[in-house]
Amino acid sequence: MERTHVSAREIYKAVLENTSHSDQAVAKKKRKENGHQLPKPIKKTKRKNPGRQVLRGTQREVKMQKSAGPQCVDKDDKVTEGPDLEALLSDLAKINNSRERANKLFEWLIHPIPAKSFFRDTWEKKPILIRRQNREYYNGLFSTAEFDRILREDEVQFGVNLDVTSYTKGKRETHNPPGRALPLTVWDFYKRGCSLRMLNPQAFSSTVWNVLSILQEQFNSMAGANVYLTPAGTQGFAPHYDDIEAFVVQLEGKKHWRVYNPRNDDEVLAPVSSPNFSQSEIGEPILDVVLEAGDLLYFPRGFIHQGNCLPDAHSLHITISSYQRNSWGDLLQKLVPVALETAMEEDVEFRRGLPLDYLTYMGVQNSDKEDPRRSQFTAQALGLMKRLADFAPVDAAVDQKAKDFLHDCLPPVLTPEEKASSMQGAPARWEDGEARDVTVHMKAQTKIRLIRDGIARLCSEGDAVVLYHIADNSRVYHREEPKSFEIKEEHTDAVEFLIHSYPKFVSVGSLPCDTFEDKVSLAEILFERGLVHTSEPLLPS
Repeated sequence: MERTHVSAREIYKAVLENTSHSDQAVAKKKRKENGHQLPKPIKKTKRKNPGRQVLRGTQREVKMQKSAGPQCVDKDDKVTEGPDLEALLSDLAKINNSRERANKLFEWLIHPIPAKSFFRDTWEKKPILIRRQNREYYNGLFSTAEFDRILREDEVQFGVNLDVTSYTKGKRETHNPPGRALPLTVWDFYKRGCSLRMLNPQAFSSTVWNVLSILQEQFNSMAGANVYLTPAGTQGFAPHYDDIEAFVVQLEGKKHWRVYNPRNDDEVLAPVSSPNFSQSEIGEPILDVVLEAGDLLYFPRGFIHQGNCLPDAHSLHITISSYQRNSWGDLLQKLVPVALETAMEEDVEFRRGLPLDYLTYMGVQNSDKEDPRRSQFTAQALGLMKRLADFAPVDAAVDQKAKDFLHDCLPPVLTPEEKASSMQGAPARWEDGEARDVTVHMKAQTKIRLIRDGIARLCSEGDAVVLYHIADNSRVYHREEPKSFEIKEEHTDAVEFLIHSYPKFVSVGSLPCDTFEDKVSLAEILFERGLVHTSEPLLPS
C-alpha cells in the first residue's frame, strides 16, 4: 500500500497541536516526566599460577551464562600487530562518515575479533580475554608520564578527579585528602602502596577525549573511562561488579585479574553497581589471568571482578565503559508513566473505581484465601496492563532517552579539515584596527552537512520543536546543562532533511524551506551553533 509523504513540519505541528494522525491516542493536555514534557508521538513514514591463564567452567546456573564460558583469544605467542594510535586517528579523520570511524576504532580496540561476531557472541553474555604479545599495541592512549603531567599542569581535585585507594586484609579504604591533588602528595600515597584512580581522564587527555568521542557513536551510549595506576604487590579495590560494559585496556606493566559469574539471576546485567564483597561471598573465578601491556579484558555488567598487582611490576590500565542505564527497562521507565497518564485521560476503563470491598480479599494478608473474586480482580488488572500498550508513546520515550544520551556525550573532536570549514575556522579577524568578517554569508550553492551523524536530534517539547545537540558539551560529565535551542516551524523540514542526508553535503538552496531567506537563515544558525560545516572553507568577504 502506497504511503503518502508527510513533511516534518506537519509532523511536529501536529504534535504541538495535539491532533491525532495514528492509531495511538494523542494527549489532550501537556504531559510531564521528571520535569520534562513528553509529547505523544505521531505515526510516521581464583588463581593457581598467576603467570599463566586459568579458565574454569561456570560454577553456577545463571541465565545467559549457562553455555557462555569465558573466551580467550591467544595467538600462540604470535605478536598481534596493529597501527600506531596517532596514525590510526589520523586515518580515521579521513573517513567521511563518523559512524564508520566509530566502527573502525572499535575494531582496533578488540582486534583480532570482528565487531560483528563480538556483538553477536560476547556482548552482554560472557567475558573475553585478548592476548596480543605486543606491549606497544595501545601505545599513545595514556601513560604514567601523562598521568604525571596532568598532576603538574591541571587542576586535579581529590575526590572529584582522583581517588586514592587501598585494599588490605579484606578492607577497602579511600584516603582522599581535601583540595588539589599535587604531585608531592599523590606520589607519596603511591610510594606507600596506594592505588590511584583518575576518574575522568578525558577532561585532561586530548587523546582519551578523541577516542571516547568517537566510540560513543559505536554504542549510541555514553563512552566513559577511568585510569588505574597500582603499585607492585598491592590491590586497590575489593571484589565487586559494575553497571557498565567494561573494556580493560592494559597500558603498562601487568595485573592479575579474577572474574566471577554473577551470583544469581538478579545480578545478571546488573542495573546498579554492587557494594564491596568479601572473598567468601563470591565463590571461585571463571577467569584467572595476568594481563600484560597490549592485552584486553572485557566483561559485562554484573560479572564480579578484582585485580591485584604481582610483586614484580606496577600496573597502568584504562577501563573504557559504556551502556550504563541503557536497557529496555530504562526505556520503559520513561514510557510507562506517560502511557498510564494518557490511558487515564482517554479510556474510561482506567478511570473506573476499584471494587468497594477489594481490600478484604486482596493484598498479601489475603493471598492464601480461596476467593473467586481474587482471580477476577487479578484478571482485570492484567487486562488493563495489556491495554496500556495501546497508549504507549514509544517514539517520544526514545527521544527522552536520546536527550539523556546527548547530555552524557563528549563534544566532538574536530579534524583539521572540519575546523577549517566550521565555525572554528570562520574568517572573522582583527585587521587594520577593526573587526572584519564577523558575519557568515551563505549562498544557494554553499554545501553544508552535520559535523557528526549523531550531533543533534529533533524533539517535540510542549509548544515547541527543540533541537538538542552536543556541540558545546563539556569534557567533564554533566558540568553543564543539556544544550538545545528552539527550531522555527518553517525550519523543521530542513533540519530533518539535513539529519537524514548525512554524510552527504547538500546545498543551502536544496533545503526544503518555503523561502530562500529561510534556507539561508537556518544554514547560518546551524553553522554559528557549530552543528554544520561547509564542503569548502568560507572565504573572507
